[in-house]
Amino acid sequence: MYTSFFGLNEKPFSIAPDPRYLFMSERHTEAFAHLIYGIRETGGFIQLTGEVGTGKTTLVRSLLLQIPNSADVAVILNPQISRNEFLSAICEELGVPLPGSTHSIKDLTNALNARLLKNHSDGRRTILIVDEAQNLRIDVLEQVRLLTNLETTKQKLLQIILIGQPELRDMLSRNELRQLAQRITGRYHLEPLSREETETYIDHRLKVAGAVGPIFTKSAKRELYRLSQGVPRMINVIADRAMLGAFTEDSREVTPKLLRQAAKEVFGARRSTLSPSLRWLKNFGAVALVVAGVAVANWYLSSRPGPAAGSAAAPLPSQTAELDPIAAQPAGVVADPDLVPDARPTSPEIAFPAPAAGGEPALDVILAEQVDATDTDSAFATLFGLWGLEYNRATSRACEQARGDGLHCLFQRGSLAQVRSLDRPAILSLRDGNGEQHQVVLAGLDDSRAFLSIGTDTYAVSQNQLGEYWFGDYLLLWRPQVGGVRQITPGMRHQDVRWLRESLATIQGEPVAPMDSELFDQELETRVRDYQRTRRLTVDGLVGYQTQIAINSDLGLPGSPRLARAN
Repeated sequence: MYTSFFGLNEKPFSIAPDPRYLFMSERHTEAFAHLIYGIRETGGFIQLTGEVGTGKTTLVRSLLLQIPNSADVAVILNPQISRNEFLSAICEELGVPLPGSTHSIKDLTNALNARLLKNHSDGRRTILIVDEAQNLRIDVLEQVRLLTNLETTKQKLLQIILIGQPELRDMLSRNELRQLAQRITGRYHLEPLSREETETYIDHRLKVAGAVGPIFTKSAKRELYRLSQGVPRMINVIADRAMLGAFTEDSREVTPKLLRQAAKEVFGARRSTLSPSLRWLKNFGAVALVVAGVAVANWYLSSRPGPAAGSAAAPLPSQTAELDPIAAQPAGVVADPDLVPDARPTSPEIAFPAPAAGGEPALDVILAEQVDATDTDSAFATLFGLWGLEYNRATSRACEQARGDGLHCLFQRGSLAQVRSLDRPAILSLRDGNGEQHQVVLAGLDDSRAFLSIGTDTYAVSQNQLGEYWFGDYLLLWRPQVGGVRQITPGMRHQDVRWLRESLATIQGEPVAPMDSELFDQELETRVRDYQRTRRLTVDGLVGYQTQIAINSDLGLPGSPRLARAN
């Protein structure tokens, strides 16, 4: 109704899921990486909780798009069922024929176990995702725990991901469920957006819908955050009603007054200011398109609990992006001085092997020999060393530790070419011929070889060989140059836009007029797209984390290691 009035192609705040509107805040990136880790782990539980409307179900839907072809997934969306019905639902999801007419617990468990063993022998993973898990009955939760007893001598046969509201945490803290709680290998609580993220989220959705200028005033964005408390679903509901109100008043701007009126109409007069507890959200069951998109991808390990004694190393989670090996260059690496800035953090010296006369060593042999040095903590220790930092293995939050030094994790899925374009050392997640995962650090590249740092050694392997073991998951560290970790989007008015203008002017050798402007106008967007095209980044005009990392690399900022180039 109001789209043509505002010059939009469509309604920007629809609550219908649409991948084009995906916007990933740092919190949602971490949560998504947490889920990705869950589908790559070998047994146990992953728990994701959050208030209603924060985007849990949307993340699950995005997760299902990332499930590899080598995995079978059972999704239980309505867990208010009995133990018998729960097991029957899992069997039906996995295509397991239901045994007999009585469907006894024993018969169902035996049938499920037979399928799990067959999948294991065929090299397939089996994953169970339970949404709205806070509605599970206690006896069903106990049955969930018993499912993790289905195992071989080496690993669990079923990976279980529990998604629920905060009540799920309270349930699992009960004494009678302590055995289940002890098997949870990863927990993450999804928080609403911050005020800055809310403002960026609003701009992002308007931009995707075709907005060419501001529609919400700055004070309106702040008011929308206050009214919604940063919950994406409520942002959409209130904003959509406010834009309709602006249309009826023939106003081209959405003001705080219109937003307050919209909130009253949506929630009633007594609900115009939302409670911090957000309990009123339970009146709304629609699933919103929440956030997910341009890139920062703090992976699961930034929030994982420390591994239990004797447990296997947590594999690098796989996210939604593109990957390519490009590693950072440590200070002592033999590299092309024209390609690597002089100012580099202190890091261990790495000698890159010369091309081997008899061919490069087999990667599976290297991984077998260095199996004790390919766990996650060892990889982080190497990566931190390239930044001149010491990694504290006692911490349970690697990416949080990095943030203490002004760095941020970017976890993505992509290609070697993309990693090369970001020009930072990266942890790669490899899978050997036995299906075991290994984390290694990509420290350098030349035309045909990749240089992998494992423990105290560096190995040269062909990029073709690496491609047989690496399926695109990588994690790198970067140092933001703007005031906080945020996307810079067209239409935004912020001091970070001035940094963007100055950076592009330096890189491209031509001013981006007007240089003192803090408005991300159309001319600046054109320059951004030209830059992205030149750097072979996604050409979308949005200055997300990958584009910012590429800019930092081109500026040659001191203190940031880059992928080494062997002579």
